[in-house]
Amino acid sequence: MRSITLVLGGVRSGKSRYALSLAESMAGPRVFVATAYVSDDEMAAKIARHKLERSAAWTTVEETTELGRALRDVVGTAGVVVVDCLTMFAASVMEGREAEVDALVEALAAAPCAVVVVSNEVGSGVVPEYASGRRYRDLLGEINQRVARVADDVILMVAGLPLAVKGRVA
Repeated sequence: MRSITLVLGGVRSGKSRYALSLAESMAGPRVFVATAYVSDDEMAAKIARHKLERSAAWTTVEETTELGRALRDVVGTAGVVVVDCLTMFAASVMEGREAEVDALVEALAAAPCAVVVVSNEVGSGVVPEYASGRRYRDLLGEINQRVARVADDVILMVAGLPLAVKGRVA
């Protein structure tokens, strides 16, 4: 079944857990597109924890910048794809790779299978002190808006609870 779901929320709001649960309820092969990379021991531990949350039934693809290409490569053979998360993708495309955002949105709009995309909601937080932090926040906000426009459902996670912003909670 073709559908695009964007799952937004703050840090540790249950976004990834919800996305995996939603995907597990869908039929067909499951693909997890991981955008994170190991930058320090804390990130390594977080990635390891996320890997343990997925069963062996998942195929994992690691891609930090070319999400549009990665999606086009896997959607033809997947029943559902989870992209986790746009927050790391935004950090990877900040400097001169904005065309990758266009490619991602185009690939989502054309995906023949279900895709669940995870991202942090950054518009409700503190204004970053540094210009680079504000540029990052603005870029991620724009990416979230563009993905939300092509999404069938937009879910906001609050304290582990899914709230429908667009569409419905599955």
